[in-house]
Amino acid sequence: MDNFTFYAPTYFDFGKGAEKHVADLIKKFGGHKVLLHYGGGSIKKSGLYDTVISVLKESGLEFCELGGVKPNPRSGLVYEGIELCKKEKIDFILAVGGGSTIDSSKAIAAGTLYDGDFMDFYQGKAAVEKALPIGTILTIAAAGSEGSPNTVITDEKTMVKKGTKSDLLRPKFSILNPELTCTLPPYQSAAGATDIMIHVCERYFSNTEEVEITDRLCEAILKTIVYEAPRVIENPNHYEARANIMWAGMMAHNNSCGVGRTQDWTSHNIEHELSALYDCAHGAGLAVVMPAVFTYTLEHNVMRFAQAAVRVWGCQMDFADPKRTALEGIEALRNFLISIGMPKNFAELGAKEEDIEKLAHTCCYGDVNTGTVEGFATLDQKDVENIYKLMVF
Repeated sequence: MDNFTFYAPTYFDFGKGAEKHVADLIKKFGGHKVLLHYGGGSIKKSGLYDTVISVLKESGLEFCELGGVKPNPRSGLVYEGIELCKKEKIDFILAVGGGSTIDSSKAIAAGTLYDGDFMDFYQGKAAVEKALPIGTILTIAAAGSEGSPNTVITDEKTMVKKGTKSDLLRPKFSILNPELTCTLPPYQSAAGATDIMIHVCERYFSNTEEVEITDRLCEAILKTIVYEAPRVIENPNHYEARANIMWAGMMAHNNSCGVGRTQDWTSHNIEHELSALYDCAHGAGLAVVMPAVFTYTLEHNVMRFAQAAVRVWGCQMDFADPKRTALEGIEALRNFLISIGMPKNFAELGAKEEDIEKLAHTCCYGDVNTGTVEGFATLDQKDVENIYKLMVF
C-alpha cells in the first residue's frame, strides 16, 4: 500500500425528508446569501423546488436562482453564475440536482473568488486556492460529486470536456434522500449505476500490489450495484434499493476505496470525448467504453481481471488459463450493462466510426495532454483508436 492522506469533511444528512433541513445546514456552515443552482424542470415537477424555496424563505435566508444546467455541464452557464455571484455578493452555493449541477456549482464556487478565467483550473494553468462553500441536495445517484473534490466541465469554445479537483471543492454538506431518486426514468437510473461502477473500477484496476482492504471495499460496492440496479429498474419506488445505491455512489467517489493505490481513469478520459462530441449520457458512454478498455488492456495484468471475474461476477477460476476467466468476467460485465438497458456499441450511443481518429487525437493531445493516456496501462493515440474500434460492433 502506498502512502496517502485522506480528507473527507462533508457532512451527510441521509434519509427521508432530509431536504427540509437545508436552511439549518446552510446557516451551520456560515451561509447568509445563497445561489440556488439547478437544472431543468425535474425538480419542479417532483415538488422538490417548491420545498426548497419554502424552507429558504421561512428561514429568512436571502437567495437568488440560476437554473438551466444540462447534462455534461457547459462553461457558458458557469460564467453566468460567476457574474451573478459577484453581483449579488453570494457567500454560499446550494446545488439541487445531480452530478452535472454539483460540478457546475463547484466551478462557479472556484471562479467567483478567482481573478482570471475559471477554465484555467480545468486546463492545468492554475490550482484552486479558494472557493465559495457549497451544499448539495442530490437527486440522482451517479457521479459521486456530492462527496468528492472533483468537477468536470465542457469548454464550449472547444467542446473539450475536462476535469479538475481540489479539497476546497468538497461540499460542506450533502443531503441524500433516496426518495428523491424514485422518479428517475429507468435509463437514467441505469446510467447512474454504470457511473458508480466505473468510479470503482478506475480505482480497482491499479498497479499497486497488496491492497486487500480497498480491493474488498471496491468489490463490495460493485456487488451491491449488481444486486440493486435491476431491483430499481423493475420497481422504481423500492426505497431500500435506492438507498443502497445512493450511498454506494458516494462511497465510490469520495476516494475511501481508492486510497493507498495508483488509479486508472482511462475509461473516463476516453468517454469524455464521446459525451463532449455527441452529448450522450456519461454513464451510457461508459457502458460502451468500459468493456472495450478492459479487453484491450487485459494483458497488462491478467490476474487482476481474473480476480474481479471470480470475486465480483462469480466466475470459476481457470488456473491453467486465467485469461479465459478474465475474459469471462469482462463479458459478464458487458452483459449486465446491456441487461439494465445500457447501449452496447457506437450505433446505440449515437457515435460515428468516421470520428475515431478525431476522438483519439483529442483524447491524447487536447489541452494539457502530451500524447498519451496514463493509467493502469499507458496508451498512445493508436491504442486509443483501437479501443474506439472495439466499440463499433
